[in-house]
Amino acid sequence: MPSAESTQASVHEPEPVRPTRQDEVAAAGSELIGGPIGRYALLGTSWWTPVRVVALVAIGMFALGLVQKAPCYDGAWFFGASSQYTHACYSDIPHLYQGRGFADGLVPYFDRLPGDMDYLEYPVLTGVFMEVAAWLTPGSGSIQQQEQWYWFVNAGMLMACAAVIAVCVARTHRTRPWDGLLVAVAPAFVLTATINWDLLAVALTAAAMLMWSRGRTVAFGVLLGLATAAKLYPVFLLGPLFVLCWRAGRWRAFGQAAGSAVIAWFVVNLPVMLFAFQGWSKFYRFSHDRGVDFGSFWLIWAQNSSTPLTTGFVNSAATVLVLACCLGIAALTLTAPRRPRFAQLVFLMVAAFILTNKVYSPQYVLWLVPLAVLARPKWRDFLIWQACEVAYFLGIWMYLAYTTSGDAHKGLPTHGYQWAIALHLLGTLYLCAVVVRDILMPERDVVRRNGDDDPSGGVLDGADDVFVLGRAARQQAHMDDDEMSQVGWGRPETPPDEDCSL
Repeated sequence: MPSAESTQASVHEPEPVRPTRQDEVAAAGSELIGGPIGRYALLGTSWWTPVRVVALVAIGMFALGLVQKAPCYDGAWFFGASSQYTHACYSDIPHLYQGRGFADGLVPYFDRLPGDMDYLEYPVLTGVFMEVAAWLTPGSGSIQQQEQWYWFVNAGMLMACAAVIAVCVARTHRTRPWDGLLVAVAPAFVLTATINWDLLAVALTAAAMLMWSRGRTVAFGVLLGLATAAKLYPVFLLGPLFVLCWRAGRWRAFGQAAGSAVIAWFVVNLPVMLFAFQGWSKFYRFSHDRGVDFGSFWLIWAQNSSTPLTTGFVNSAATVLVLACCLGIAALTLTAPRRPRFAQLVFLMVAAFILTNKVYSPQYVLWLVPLAVLARPKWRDFLIWQACEVAYFLGIWMYLAYTTSGDAHKGLPTHGYQWAIALHLLGTLYLCAVVVRDILMPERDVVRRNGDDDPSGGVLDGADDVFVLGRAARQQAHMDDDEMSQVGWGRPETPPDEDCSL
């Protein structure tokens, strides 16, 4: 006989949504491992919980990504500039071990580097991550052996970040833990995970999203501030949060989140700002002075224009475009017939920054993967976008192989690379379009089909609107629960449980 405690837990614990029962692509793909989950499957009641399965798959896929870098590890990083591109296994990590002074024991931001790169051009928390990996790297052997060890140490640390990201995504939407598999098996995620150190900021951002979904506003702000100290893009989460809190009248929650984010960022940055300002400011000066670079539509424009694009013009134009996107997202938030979900707006905001930026490094896709899963956990749309990103991943390396192979011209010429950029842009725009459609037509949002409002919304989940614009939004604000259920919108019957246990 079940105990009273287990009976009560079963009443309040929502049953996980199984994608193989709701998503035709997931159901078809599951045939490779035996078909959709059956009625009497033990997953979720045994040790093999969805979160643990997601974590193990993420680690396994990350390991496959390390295997993909084997040709470079065996020599392409050191003996051939072109071969590391033709094998699509390039990584910044081994090259910067010596190139940024870690091999010589230089202290980031405090010690000046030889050559044109006077200081380390990364945010402070990323610099700390790089320095810790250098401490763990054996100083014996040849410089090539040290660079190999440095890459391996960083790979181990980044693997932990990848597992954190997958677990956080699996736990953010309580009833949809299996969505974390989208992160774990994302091809572009696997291929780009060890190109640079972006996974640190992505992991902190994913953890911040998890804390916000639990209503822990201060923890969210602290993690977001730390993420912004590792990479600039996480600060853009505050924009959508501001507009959502405006619509719901949750100003206290926003103030706690924004205030704790600012404090956390200053705690990390202030010591370096005070004692090594030139080194600290290098990242911001480098970002401002950097010209048009790989992956952006600005590069297509520059390569097909007889008049060179100045850095000042591109900086100003990109800023105007980002601000225009911000205004558009704000208008969408306040006029949508139902308040958008937090993850939807965050995805749109970060995607807008990526699409308008003057550079798109292939690892930037890592920023979007967990946000895309939370915003639109639909396997078909996600895989379409991932296919475009994998094509771009191959395109940039083949283009670099073409430019570094001399007269041999091995790889992809300029026009071919421009098509790869266009494919990346179109894939991202496609995913943005379906997310916007979900916002304008809430009944098509797969996350809300089981009656949820905003599982990643924290204090916004189930909140009433206090400020809206537009006729559709005003009509929704006056609907009762019965009217909402008639149009297929629904609201959760009980408030979200604050228990964080597996």
